[in-house]
Amino acid sequence: MDVTPYSCKTREDLAQEYKVELARFEACKAKGLKLNMARGKPATAQLDLASEMLTVLAAPEDCYDGAIDARNYGELSGLPCAKAYWADMLDCKPEQVFVGGCSSLSLMYDVIARAYSHGLRHSPRPWCREEKVKFLCPCPGYDRHFTITGSFGFEMIPVPMTPAGPDMDLVEKLVKDPAVKGIWCVPKYSNPDGIIYSDETVRRFANLRPAAPDFTVMWDNAYCVHEFEGEYVPFPDILSLCAQAGSPDLVIEFASTSKITFAGGGMSCIAASEENIGYLTKLFSVQMISYDKVNQLRHVRYLKDRENTIALMKRQAEIVRPKFQVVFDYLEREIDPLGFAHWNRPTGGYFVSFYTLTGTAKRALALCKEAGVTMTGAGAAYPYGIDPADSNIRIAPSLPPVSELREAMEVFCTCVKLAALEKMLDLS
Repeated sequence: MDVTPYSCKTREDLAQEYKVELARFEACKAKGLKLNMARGKPATAQLDLASEMLTVLAAPEDCYDGAIDARNYGELSGLPCAKAYWADMLDCKPEQVFVGGCSSLSLMYDVIARAYSHGLRHSPRPWCREEKVKFLCPCPGYDRHFTITGSFGFEMIPVPMTPAGPDMDLVEKLVKDPAVKGIWCVPKYSNPDGIIYSDETVRRFANLRPAAPDFTVMWDNAYCVHEFEGEYVPFPDILSLCAQAGSPDLVIEFASTSKITFAGGGMSCIAASEENIGYLTKLFSVQMISYDKVNQLRHVRYLKDRENTIALMKRQAEIVRPKFQVVFDYLEREIDPLGFAHWNRPTGGYFVSFYTLTGTAKRALALCKEAGVTMTGAGAAYPYGIDPADSNIRIAPSLPPVSELREAMEVFCTCVKLAALEKMLDLS
């Protein structure tokens, strides 16, 4: 392989390189692959690690949390043992926890929906009665976050990510607008960049002074224990920092076990000030009597506490780490010497954020699909699905077996190079 950077090649050399990659592409197509890397789904081997959870409630007497029968109605905000579990995980108090069903995304949607229909605790009016609602969207970010706020017609304002988290100078400027009602955050192993917010960034969030009295930081702590390299990384408790800064209601935090136990049958939670939890519980009481407390109890009996959960995650890391290494190996061997792309190398989370030549991400992914590899659409990590640079691609290595992942990465690298060469040769 010629490892001369594309920028140092003559047009004739690039044309010859294009012929080579086009032949590789046709060979990939001929394999008839049908590989899917569109979402960050756990692999079957990861799900199997939690199989014992299915049998921890073996008899009727196992279904009690103290005097509370988990099989019956009641306890809308969650079983006491489930609240205690999440308080241990997130370094807050059980009174600051509301335990939900299998999806933290559903809880996020419900909070935004209640803000829209009824307003939050400090709202002067429901958001549906505001002339305009704006929401800050660090990007690249989680596409489903943006889908939620987009579905309510909010104006979504992109905020660039930095190696320390969102551009806080810009955030602090934008929150001076009273129409700005909130911001999405994935503070640890951000989706998709895998960035851990710095202590300084977390401190600045806690000390925000927004113009809107009901401005809310939607703190999606989805990957709080999801290291796949190295030891567990402790993370600041944003709720305590907000309380110390005099703004206890500023943040609503979310977490779940979706990538700890079963992705389709996990346990989620909200963590917030006691006053916010009380307010949200009252709103949610109109919708339901309780979530699945049997599942809550099953999780607590199996996971027990943070220490035991981290031990389980180390076993998961043994499954996940080799897959990320396959991605890194291919990118370092096939792409890095050519000098037209870069990517983040996270140590936790579920994604690799890849930045290809400006203006070629959509074309590269179209070629991937043609060759039988489905990935998250270009632009998905940006508000309205628009990446201004058409450069970012989210790689999700967790689901395929290593053998399939190698095939997928061969296709990916070939397609990325082919799209870049088309652009450089003005063939598109």
